[in-house]
Amino acid sequence: MSSSGSYSNPPCATCKCLRRKCLPSCIFAPYFPLEEPIKFTIVHKVFGASNVSKLLNEIQPHQREDAVNSLAYEAEARLKDPVYGCVGAISVLQKQVIRL
Repeated sequence: MSSSGSYSNPPCATCKCLRRKCLPSCIFAPYFPLEEPIKFTIVHKVFGASNVSKLLNEIQPHQREDAVNSLAYEAEARLKDPVYGCVGAISVLQKQVIRL
């Protein structure tokens, strides 16, 4: 029987992507579940796992979910528009509002 058979917690998307053991104290697990691997992949590609870990450790626990969602939104926007990111999307929306 392998040692992984006694480990009951499945890895989070972060630990699976980084190929490391997901501990119960993993700071990423609540915010990057295994069911959402693309969310972490995009955030990791733009910001890096180390920077995200530092950010999550520096902010209050009640602010972490909003921070992760903001990072995911900005990372997705940066992949679509590397220069302006979400600011470009906001600008387009503001122009549409003005036209209406």
